[in-house]
Amino acid sequence: MAIFEKKYRVDVAYVNADTVITNHGLLTLLEDIAGRHSDVAGFGICDIQETKLFWILLAWKVKFFKRVKYRDELTVKTWARNVSKAYTYRDFEVFDKDGNIVCKASSKWVLIEVDKGSITKIPDYVISKYEPDSKHTFDTPDIEKLKTPTTFSSEYIYKVQRRDIDINNHMHNTNYLDLAYEALPEDVYNSGEFNNIEIMYKTSIRQGESVKCLYSFTDNCHYVTVKSLDDTKLHAVVKLY
Repeated sequence: MAIFEKKYRVDVAYVNADTVITNHGLLTLLEDIAGRHSDVAGFGICDIQETKLFWILLAWKVKFFKRVKYRDELTVKTWARNVSKAYTYRDFEVFDKDGNIVCKASSKWVLIEVDKGSITKIPDYVISKYEPDSKHTFDTPDIEKLKTPTTFSSEYIYKVQRRDIDINNHMHNTNYLDLAYEALPEDVYNSGEFNNIEIMYKTSIRQGESVKCLYSFTDNCHYVTVKSLDDTKLHAVVKLY
């Protein structure tokens, strides 16, 4: 198994007013190391022009065990696993300077062929570069699809800004978490960071589009469902608990 490992320092951009790492900050680190691993494998963002391939994220599952603070050192590990021809998983483990587990996470990805603009089967030569393994961070290896709640207690409308757009010309993955936070009721938002995050991405959001974020408290979990204004598109579901 090829475990890719990198040390990080928790900078000011990754913490809240209590100087502890935020969920957004942690996702940013996980996203960074995933990208760096792909760079080494030869299928990173700087390789797209040559390979005509790029990765798209389908889902996150993240669990926190402790909150580290500003300037603390973290060791982040990641590896590819359970590669099929249609999709692959990437798992993560995060440790503090004493070797204690801070967080574990899993993510699901598909490979896009640039010329066709569609999902393609993952070639064996791509799989071999990542040296995948069957080790998984959660008891259930697969990330289950999130069900969309049927009732909602509040709604938040947002128009996607330039700052939300990434290199793929759609709303950046971590911004969906920020969007969900904006849709939370004030008392829920002020209750602190959630130790469990699940995000399911369905349809990309482009600059200038307006979306509605529907909040629901279901089965002791907070859900934010992101849809188009006319309800014809489901963009994402975010689950916090």
